[in-house]
Amino acid sequence: MTGEDRPILEGYLSRQRATLLRVCAGLTGEQLAARPVPPSTLSLLGLVRHLAKVERIWLRQRVAGEDVPPLHGGPGDDTDFHRVDPSRAEQEVEALREEWRLADEAVAAVPFTHEIDFRGEMMSLRMVYVHLIGEYSRHNGHADLLREVLDGVTGR
Repeated sequence: MTGEDRPILEGYLSRQRATLLRVCAGLTGEQLAARPVPPSTLSLLGLVRHLAKVERIWLRQRVAGEDVPPLHGGPGDDTDFHRVDPSRAEQEVEALREEWRLADEAVAAVPFTHEIDFRGEMMSLRMVYVHLIGEYSRHNGHADLLREVLDGVTGR
């Protein structure tokens, strides 16, 4: 709860990442791909795919400058939410885990003060972590609701 920013923010992002997987744990591919809260088209699998895309965009492409192809259509494309395949659920979860590993490696040596230009404004790696934590927090709230509707499980 005290100390340098980097280990605190890295730890909190790790916690948010783990929360998403806990919410998804024990469900079938069909349950992960289900959209149980109409008219919303959100599914747990869509959230898994979306957050893999977000990690790639922010940490690997924008901060680390890696020349890697877009994932699930890239920025502004909602393929991540809409092209879910229950038979690929396990692979999508593993792809998210791998994206976490690659993203962490990509920025491990980048100082928290490193800045990127995002839509005409400068943004530090520190702020990118804050943004990602906010993104996960928001979507983990969605995930909690989806899981509760699917099978009544809460508090994961």
